Amino acid sequence: MQKTVLVTGGTGYIGSHTVVKLIEAGYKNVLFEDFSNSKPKVLERIEQITGVRPAFVQGDVRSLEDLKKVFDNWKIDSVIHFAGKKAVGESEREPLLYFSVNVEGSIVLLNTMKDYGVKEFVFSSSATVYGDPGYDEFDESTPLAPINNYGLSKWMVEEILRATYKADPTWSIALLRYFNPVGAHPSGLIGEDPNGIPNNLMPFIAQVAVGKREKLMVFGNDYPTRDGTGCRDYIHVQDLAEGHIKALEALNSKPQLLTVNLGTGNNTSVLELVKAFEKASGRKINYEIAPRRAGDKAAYWTNPSLALKLLGWKTKFGIDEMCADTWKWQQLNPNGYPD
Repeated sequence: MQKTVLVTGGTGYIGSHTVVKLIEAGYKNVLFEDFSNSKPKVLERIEQITGVRPAFVQGDVRSLEDLKKVFDNWKIDSVIHFAGKKAVGESEREPLLYFSVNVEGSIVLLNTMKDYGVKEFVFSSSATVYGDPGYDEFDESTPLAPINNYGLSKWMVEEILRATYKADPTWSIALLRYFNPVGAHPSGLIGEDPNGIPNNLMPFIAQVAVGKREKLMVFGNDYPTRDGTGCRDYIHVQDLAEGHIKALEALNSKPQLLTVNLGTGNNTSVLELVKAFEKASGRKINYEIAPRRAGDKAAYWTNPSLALKLLGWKTKFGIDEMCADTWKWQQLNPNGYPD
């Protein structure tokens, strides 16, 4: 039987890549999106890649009325929940917005699922739930202690899901904690298209390479790392999308609660990423060293062995492919998706 998956935030960066993988794996999809951080053009691009235009409903995840439009019109089997706010800095300035969209939105969605008897749920969580435990390699037993409101909102939803499963163990739930997603679809048709100034390193580097920005600010070169700059576990968005397919397969409507980190188990410094992007693009990346930012950790990465054990999943792509695919996307779409 062909499963129908509701994908909230389905035209966003990670959502759109996952929808492509879902279509390729034979799932039917209904996308739910408010376009606060994505563009309608993505639907066309998904169709260009797959030959399939997924069903689509525009709405706010906090609106029961909007969600009912989906559940009344389609027989939903599973939900992958990407919809949410995701910028750490903005979460510190706008905590109420983050708790409203990320936490309240998840509660409205889960209540709606419960009303319609849908109990298979894959949640887009984040390594920010860990905070800074005082060491660099995180696994799923690392204490949860978020140090910003974005991470706190993800932790709150995780707690709600743990409580939901405890109260009703017929749910089938996967919590996927991402490390640092980068890259783009190899076609160059879909990729990361941040609003305004990018919050993340890779799109910023790409915009410097394409001439959209003058230079990259490197925050801190005096960390206790290989070259003094911060090190992170970057994961190709294609690998990350594949992780969601594996999570759905592992859940398979069987009652359970899975929690896994999705990362490579490697780490790359800011300057190493700059060099790799220069190699991929053939362009010089201008950068300037600036003081450290408050709250930045020197280095962290994951031990991905549990994802291999529970999901049969591991990453395929390295930093060179991440840079090459990002560069192809940026060259083909220097200003992101057209409005």
